[in-house]
Amino acid sequence: MIVKMKFINISGPRNDIDRVTDQYLSRYEIQLESALSELKTVENLRPFVEINPYRDVLAKATQFVSYLPNADTVTPDSSLGLDDMFELVRNASADYEDLQQKKEKCKNKIEQLRTKQQIIAPFRPLECDLHQVLSYRFITYRFGRIAVEHYHKMLKYLMDDLGAIFVEGERDESFVYGAYFVSPGEAKKVDAVFRSLHFERIELKDEFEGTPAYAYQELEREIARVNVEMNDLDKEAGEMLSDRAAQLVAAKNRLEELSNNFDVRKMAARMDENQEDYYILCGWMAEDDVDRFLEEIKDDDKVFVVVEDDHDAYFGEPPTKLENPKLFKPFEMFIQMYGLPAHNEMDPTVFVGLTYSFIFGVMFGDVGQGLLLLIGGALIYHFKKIPLAGIISTAGFFSTIFGFMFGSIFGFEDVLKPLWIRPIDHMTTLPFLGKLNTVFIVAVAFGMFLIIVAMILHIINAAKSKDVEGTWFDANGVAGLVFYLAVVVTIVLFMTGNPLPGGIVMGVMFGVPLLLIFLKEPLARRIEKRADKMETGPGMYVVQGFFEMFETLLSYFSNTISFIRIGAFAVSHAAIMEVVLQLAGAESGHPNWIGVIFGNLFVCGFEGLIVGIQVLRLEYYEMFSRFYSGSGRAFNPYTKKKKNKQA
Repeated sequence: MIVKMKFINISGPRNDIDRVTDQYLSRYEIQLESALSELKTVENLRPFVEINPYRDVLAKATQFVSYLPNADTVTPDSSLGLDDMFELVRNASADYEDLQQKKEKCKNKIEQLRTKQQIIAPFRPLECDLHQVLSYRFITYRFGRIAVEHYHKMLKYLMDDLGAIFVEGERDESFVYGAYFVSPGEAKKVDAVFRSLHFERIELKDEFEGTPAYAYQELEREIARVNVEMNDLDKEAGEMLSDRAAQLVAAKNRLEELSNNFDVRKMAARMDENQEDYYILCGWMAEDDVDRFLEEIKDDDKVFVVVEDDHDAYFGEPPTKLENPKLFKPFEMFIQMYGLPAHNEMDPTVFVGLTYSFIFGVMFGDVGQGLLLLIGGALIYHFKKIPLAGIISTAGFFSTIFGFMFGSIFGFEDVLKPLWIRPIDHMTTLPFLGKLNTVFIVAVAFGMFLIIVAMILHIINAAKSKDVEGTWFDANGVAGLVFYLAVVVTIVLFMTGNPLPGGIVMGVMFGVPLLLIFLKEPLARRIEKRADKMETGPGMYVVQGFFEMFETLLSYFSNTISFIRIGAFAVSHAAIMEVVLQLAGAESGHPNWIGVIFGNLFVCGFEGLIVGIQVLRLEYYEMFSRFYSGSGRAFNPYTKKKKNKQA
């Protein structure tokens, strides 16, 4: 059902808005509307221009709580006052920033050590003491790299003529790393040769001890030590936050409330009048909440509330809030997918819950598979609160019922005696049509019944909206209902062998409703005494009306025949399970139980998905399209807190 909404205006001294929001409104569900937009006729209105004082400290508190590994299980410390919360977050922030600065220094140190490693790494194969080499006075050395192709040229053509020694280090696809040593007297000539070979020098500072390999390992050990120091800092930060976990969670929750309450100013307006500064808030509340709210503030002389009963006093339609029994609550998901009902529409949730579950049960009738859906869906819905799981559980209940009706359990049809019929076998003989499967006939008859119900719901919705054309002359209104009922009665009489009404009676039964549907626009204008003219001329109206009438008659037929899929899936389910059992060797009397189990699981999942989609299609296209528009907007309270039940 749709919760009845009321539009209220709340006002009071400007400096009292925080108290009112925190003490009253935060405990109710209210969808705030922009007061500046809604109250256009009120003069001297201007917006609030204030900065939220809780935003920054809330961001810090939220950040710290997110670092807690078990924040959801922490019991908040409710003893803190607002000043204590600010002080707590400031101190935690200062301690945390100090630890982060130390950690940042460690990161910088690691980067420096990695840079040194990158420099020394290519020279690890060199067996020399770097400190001693870098201290040579009578030998000139050059560390660097040379391209591979130039290195090979040097070895082949030049090395024997140079008075130098080249010691190779590591090499990759492009370069050979190493160092050459030469006497100071030959240094200039050798340097010139190596420059011609594009030798790139790499400067090594005298800061390494031992061989390059040893120096590299020392750097690696130093990096590991700094990483341990960083881990200790992380551990220290975690312990610091854990010691204050209860206070931080409490501060975060309370600051979040206060921040949300302060942001109410975005929807409020200020009004200066006679040197008095007032705030104005307006929005939608459930009727029961309004009554409790008025009762709670009756002795508060700083809060003034006006409940608007005149629809013309505000702009826009009331938002939609659905409130259904727990059994049908999951089916609200299907309503939201199609569109929420407007405030003057019926809530189709219960209708969808009953028809969807019933049709699914017929199309997927099996005791064993139905119980799997029932139990599995119920467990998932209980623990995870997933609406689709609740729908599956309810559908599984009806599948179990129709499994008994059809005598099917996990595909075996020789275990249970059917309480009604076996879909795949039972046939019925009809005049003119001959033998047809019984479930096909029942499915079409049931579809006729649902179409009639959908038309009745359309008439109720149209009457609530005071839509004369939709109530009386629409294809789904009274005229359409009379015509469709006449067709249904005629078909039933013919199929049961009873005499049909006379030609004049049938002409009236069929002709008058169709004529009313054809003339719906001019008739509605005449009854409503509207002065507007038809958008098209009489000739075009007749042509357009003819094709619309043809489409209407075709839709009656196609929508009715569409329900035959209910019987088709009931039969196909039994046929598919016969194939599964045949493949598992059930006919031999010694079935492969692993094949039976996996076959049932596959059918339960795959065919269950297809059936679920087909039933939803019937709901949307064959029923919803007749009576439901889904043009409502969702009720979106600024706070998700539960309503105050104590007021």
